[in-house]
Amino acid sequence: MTKQLGYGQPMEGIAQTAFIVPDLHAAIDHWVSNCKAGPFFVLDHFLVPGQNYRGAESQADITIAMGFAGHMLIELIQPLDDHPSVYKETKEHRGFGFHHFGLACADVDASSLEYQKRGYVEAFRASVPTGGEVVYLDDGNGPQWGFLELLPVTPGMDETFTRFWQASQDWDGSDPVRSFL
Repeated sequence: MTKQLGYGQPMEGIAQTAFIVPDLHAAIDHWVSNCKAGPFFVLDHFLVPGQNYRGAESQADITIAMGFAGHMLIELIQPLDDHPSVYKETKEHRGFGFHHFGLACADVDASSLEYQKRGYVEAFRASVPTGGEVVYLDDGNGPQWGFLELLPVTPGMDETFTRFWQASQDWDGSDPVRSFL
């Protein structure tokens, strides 16, 4: 496993910054217009079976968009329902805005166990289309200060996110919303 992802972020370090938003397309417009980030790759209705929220089955439906600002992957998440979730929990606690940092992990389960030894609990777990499962960790302050998300660095993840980063290089601002797949 490489020490660095294809888009320049370090293994085991922050590879993503995520925000929950009330309107995905308005948020994309903001990031493109004001932060010169993009293009953004959208995955509509990301509702995967087998989600686990705080020990129970979850059915939270979200739409996500991912784009780059330099080497930082920005994830925008729009909750689409009111089912129990880490998104609803944050929104109810303090509203929309920063949600989590994503950490690149070679072994999500081993990393989760290490964090649990330090007092974190698994708040959410779900399969992702780039392979493996993500885990959101909470140290008791997740809804207030943000969660940590363990991102499985699979060949599919690194290829997909590197492809998004490459699209951002010398991007001229055209076609700011694209398909994730």
